[in-house]
Amino acid sequence: MENSDDRTEVVLLACGSFNPITNMHLRLFELARDHLHETGRYKVVKGIISPVGDAYKKKGLISARHRVTMARLATESSDWVEVDDWESNQKEWQETIKVLRYHQQKLKCSCLANSFDEVAPLNKTGQKRKRESGRQVPVSRNQPLTKGVPPQLKLLCGTDILESFAVPNLWKAEDIVEIVANHGMVCISRVGNDAQKFIYESEVLWKHKESIHVVQEWIANDISATKIRRALRRGQSIRYLVPDAVRAYIKQHDLYTAESEDQNSGVILAPFQRYTREAKNN
Repeated sequence: MENSDDRTEVVLLACGSFNPITNMHLRLFELARDHLHETGRYKVVKGIISPVGDAYKKKGLISARHRVTMARLATESSDWVEVDDWESNQKEWQETIKVLRYHQQKLKCSCLANSFDEVAPLNKTGQKRKRESGRQVPVSRNQPLTKGVPPQLKLLCGTDILESFAVPNLWKAEDIVEIVANHGMVCISRVGNDAQKFIYESEVLWKHKESIHVVQEWIANDISATKIRRALRRGQSIRYLVPDAVRAYIKQHDLYTAESEDQNSGVILAPFQRYTREAKNN
């Protein structure tokens, strides 16, 4: 493997409902990091979980407040994956590309701040001012240490996202282009999904196939949030399918009932509403 200093630093961003977050969601990060490190070209310095806001209007979607809290509980033991609530705090649904732009800008600002801090300010006599004893610049828990260049921000997802690109009015064509051309993707192949077939059948994805890393999960893991919610409604155990802290939180707040599954029932998903309306106006 190449010297780590020669590798491109990468931050992985996972967007989604996380309704609730499961052990499989967490495994996506580990699988993606292993794959990128094995190429010898990348060094993953951070992972970000960004739960979608309530305005997404997906059926069965419970409050973002609960979903963010559960995601934070699930990542408490991780030293490189954290939860960001910017997206979930927005009043309107935010397209994935806007979330990518937001975090890319944060990384640029962080990189500039780190670079500026490397040069200690001068005092009146022209000597570098010493730091106060024991005082350090505050850094977030998973702050990446960059080399003067912001890390690449890549979208982490399951291959079902690749398949969803073909669904009319679910994605803007220009957003898909910007995602794959400017950021790139790391897609974890789930059971029954043929990622390479999706790429082959899409002109845009095929053109940018070098920016799409497909990772095969050889240890079959078919855990899904949908199945977790179904088990909970039926009074069945979800132990070992979600982190223990998440399981305890769900029980404490009596989440995922038959009533909560009817949340947003009959409501059109936010992307369909927005893009159908825009198509009519054009």
